[in-house]
Amino acid sequence: MATYKKRGNKVKKGHQASIEDQSTTAEVFNTLDETASRSEQWVEKNQRIIFTGLIAVAAVILGFLAYNKYVMEPKEKEAANELAFPKSYFEQAQNNAAEADSLYALSLNGADGKYGLVDIADTYSSTKAGNLAKYMSGIAYLKTGDYENAIKYLSGFSSDDEMLSAIALGNIGDAFIEINQPDDALEYYLKAAELRDNNFTTPFYLFKAGQTAMDLGKFSDAEKYFTRIKEEYVKSEEAKSINIYIQRAQLANK
Repeated sequence: MATYKKRGNKVKKGHQASIEDQSTTAEVFNTLDETASRSEQWVEKNQRIIFTGLIAVAAVILGFLAYNKYVMEPKEKEAANELAFPKSYFEQAQNNAAEADSLYALSLNGADGKYGLVDIADTYSSTKAGNLAKYMSGIAYLKTGDYENAIKYLSGFSSDDEMLSAIALGNIGDAFIEINQPDDALEYYLKAAELRDNNFTTPFYLFKAGQTAMDLGKFSDAEKYFTRIKEEYVKSEEAKSINIYIQRAQLANK
């Protein structure tokens, strides 16, 4: 009898658990049904707004694609074609020191009815060619002694290129040195050094930052910049004689 009661109790408990599981499952499905029903009602109630929103998103996407295809692509080609003329004079100026000033002037201002770099930078500023024209304008102005315009155009230039982006910032620093604003120059040398980490631009502009810091009497900072070159960029050109500059900064700081 005792055994029978135990078996009976087990069956009863299992049966009860099964009923409870079924009840819980039913509740879950009921909840899901209710949620789905409410969602359907909401969608039905707001379908006009949803439809309008989808049309607006589609219109924006299509408008963007159309703008790129029918406005930006032709403009990019036009700007690239216009850039060819002043770019040739810019490149000649870099390779011809004797006539550099006149060649840079031709590249900046154009000739024979052709746009110069400044025209392209201003007219096609949103294009790749216009962006490159800003860089070349800045360099041309820097080389010809117009440092404020050099700063203006180089500041408007942007690039993902590891070297060119850092060199642009460094050249802004050089322009600030020329107009006797060493604090600003130091800021841009540090920006140029930190923008990309490599064995060329980083130690090169750290060295310039160190020299500028020395001129400003910031000897501890100068030592820090020189020491970074020694410790982190041992294969760079600047590292070859960097111990001399570290010692000068240490002595000046005493």
